[in-house]
Amino acid sequence: MLKQLALLVFCAVSCLAQFDTADLLGTIRDASGTPVAGASVTLLNQGTGIQAKTTSDSAGTYTFSNVKVGTYTVAAELAGFSKAVASDIKVDVNARQRVDLTLQVGQVNESVTVTGAATVLQTDSSEKGQVINTQEITELPLNGRNYSSLALLSTNVHVSPIAISFSPSGTPCEGAFNVNGMRSTYNNFMMDGLDNNAYSPSNQGYSAQVVQPSPDALAEFKVITSNFSAEYGRVGGGVVNAVLRSGTNAFHGTVYEFLRNTDLNAAGFTFSPAVFQKPTLQRNQFGATIGGPFIKNNLFFFGDYEGFRQLQRYLNFDSIPNANDRQGILPVAVYNPLTGTLYPANTKIPASAMTTLAAAVLSALPAPNGPGRSNNYEALLLIRDYSDKYDAKLDYQINDKMTSFLRFSQRKDLQYYAPDIPGFAGGGGNGYIHAIQQQAGIGYTWTISPSSLFEARLGFTHVLAGKVPPYLGGPSLQSLFGITGLP
Repeated sequence: MLKQLALLVFCAVSCLAQFDTADLLGTIRDASGTPVAGASVTLLNQGTGIQAKTTSDSAGTYTFSNVKVGTYTVAAELAGFSKAVASDIKVDVNARQRVDLTLQVGQVNESVTVTGAATVLQTDSSEKGQVINTQEITELPLNGRNYSSLALLSTNVHVSPIAISFSPSGTPCEGAFNVNGMRSTYNNFMMDGLDNNAYSPSNQGYSAQVVQPSPDALAEFKVITSNFSAEYGRVGGGVVNAVLRSGTNAFHGTVYEFLRNTDLNAAGFTFSPAVFQKPTLQRNQFGATIGGPFIKNNLFFFGDYEGFRQLQRYLNFDSIPNANDRQGILPVAVYNPLTGTLYPANTKIPASAMTTLAAAVLSALPAPNGPGRSNNYEALLLIRDYSDKYDAKLDYQINDKMTSFLRFSQRKDLQYYAPDIPGFAGGGGNGYIHAIQQQAGIGYTWTISPSSLFEARLGFTHVLAGKVPPYLGGPSLQSLFGITGLP
């Protein structure tokens, strides 16, 4: 069980640290290129209708801090000049985006509109990374629909080899990738500006995140591979900074289901005539999202749910005793460790030399269904994975300088891994695995001035997980196999 409480209170003179928001800045000039001071600059969120205003300084520069991910319009106006408008400005997470505007001499009621005026190359930050936007997240194919797999679109990011070797299906585990050659446990995952790392000493190759939202629930995320600022800290690999979607002034929703079925699959090169059936894979991944306003221009909500149901059988090989082995006819000479008696190769060991325990274990093992002594038992082993996860988020615009949000996320997972060999003699294995992951977060931001920002975030994470081997709690093996002398 893991419980984690994180509290961040941040107050800075210079507004450089933005976890899940961005800075939008620029310079206001006239037609000759001279900076214009005192121009009124307005920033409008095209989705929510929320506005923020500031004034250009003596150098003609302006800055909007704590800008949420979304699409914006920037307008500048001053007496004696036509109004300059830049629309459809896409603001990305953790960006410092520049929008410079030029005021032309004219009437205030005249306007000059430019579409997409934001500088594509960010010259105000030295970070190296890539933003994966909403369109890429929702439209690119994802086996398993793990959004973090799209981090592989970034340079110097590779799948962790152990992430595949520990996955029977061959699908990499969530968030298990290497950045700049570092271990996957050295990455830093953030969600809405809160710590989202699944801390575990044996987490290499496994899910590295507490909250793993559906791709349809994400606004976007940024993969930072190097030169990230000090606000992230303690990171040897990369930073994955994700932002959950928020509601807007319009209601939007989606309903979806993704299906994979055995009848649609080929047999594959591992198809075995002894088993004589295709490996089973039945996967249903379904869900829905909805978002909109509680109070237009003020209070917004967003929620999502995703269910996952998968039944899978994969071909497994084991080596078990054949008919001669069970009778004590072995291909090599062996010694009785108790008496020192030598039993030559290909001669039957007397039944009197075999213990009751050995005979009981041999009788409990299934007969080989393949030739030889190595990998002579084939079986299609069952993996069952049922999970449900959801997120709920509220965004509140208190006034033009104060914002807050509240989010709760939960994932519940139930899995079953069948043992390699059926029965008591086949060992335990993972068996039944259960996990519940919960995270609550709240944030408050106050833009005191264009150069001063107060930000407070509180996050609570709760993880409870465990596993039960298949035959734990069943009949006593000591009594079944005649084992004595043990406590």
